[in-house]
Amino acid sequence: MSSLPSLRLKANADRRLRAGHLWVYSNEIDVAATPLHGFAAGDQALLEAAGGKPLGIVAMSPNNLICARLLSRDVKHVLDKSLLVHRLNVALSLRERLFDKPCYRLVYGDSDLLPGLVVDRFFDILVVQLASATMEAHKDDVLAALIQVLKPSGILFKNDSSARDAEGLERYVETAYGQVPEWVALEENGVKFEAPVIEGQKTGWFYDHRMNRARLAPYVKGKRVLDLFSYIGGWGVQAAAFGASEVFCVDASGFALDGVERNATLNGFAERVTCVEGDVFAALRELKSAEERFDVVIADPPAFIKRKKDIKNGEAAYRRLNETAMRLLNKDGILVSASCSMHLEEDNLQNILLTSARHLDRNIQLLERGAQGPDHPVHPAIAETRYIKSLTVRLLPNS
Repeated sequence: MSSLPSLRLKANADRRLRAGHLWVYSNEIDVAATPLHGFAAGDQALLEAAGGKPLGIVAMSPNNLICARLLSRDVKHVLDKSLLVHRLNVALSLRERLFDKPCYRLVYGDSDLLPGLVVDRFFDILVVQLASATMEAHKDDVLAALIQVLKPSGILFKNDSSARDAEGLERYVETAYGQVPEWVALEENGVKFEAPVIEGQKTGWFYDHRMNRARLAPYVKGKRVLDLFSYIGGWGVQAAAFGASEVFCVDASGFALDGVERNATLNGFAERVTCVEGDVFAALRELKSAEERFDVVIADPPAFIKRKKDIKNGEAAYRRLNETAMRLLNKDGILVSASCSMHLEEDNLQNILLTSARHLDRNIQLLERGAQGPDHPVHPAIAETRYIKSLTVRLLPNS
């Protein structure tokens, strides 16, 4: 501990941290006592209150608004292999309690007290994202800790996200340990999948909607289903597995739709799944023109709101998507409307659905609210760790 440099806070700037938060902002630092330019991205420091009392160990990002993140409130525990092994075991104990198959998000950054680290598990393959300079500097320790705790057959560093840019880190994708095939197996809600971890989006799969997809089962049995922004079939293939009579998966990516076909075939119901390649909004117009109708529509788009300044345009895009989707529903239809935009509040999504339904002169019932699964635990002090919304609504005639 004594070898670490100190990072001193201004008077009263420790209140938020004492209340449970983990982030330190640059305007909270006493830069006269501890100038931020004295630190390099990736350094660790001893965080001190204005009076000099130690508050914990932080990971430094001195050039960012969030200039430090708390790694440990115990000043004896710096980030090293030992702390990583401990945190991984704590994270693993939760996931093993929750899921009967080793397919889940094992580490979810700040919520698992490992800021800048994400680990997704696909049986004995691990896909790792290092989003901070501190985690990048300790990637050998991360690797050693993961091997010790999980004994995987392969570990992929999928370090190609934009989050690395703010930390001044290069983007790269590399197999860091063992062998990692281009497509890896996973199982979710009893349905088998293969995910393209090297070429696919993010880590190759989105475990965050697992519980919401499980809730599809009673709505889709024997029904005609439309899955918008389908990616490799997380929703659509599970709808078919839950007994849907017919599923249409729409995505702009031919590569993703190859994954849909691959996963539908893997489960033995390729004949019930149809892929439509193209812009989703254009596809919706064509389906409307062809007078196609569906019993269930799933709208789980990419984030339309990436920053606060995008809120107005993003909410307009959600309105356009959901209202157009409603036009394709049968008179007693179900819409599952999801969002991964952290800046879209659930009440605003609910209001978008209500406004859209009234514009179409339809009545609407809100049946279920969904959030991210417990392998993406929310840190109660950090609103940014809660981002998934899923609303299941029923559309009825106005009469």
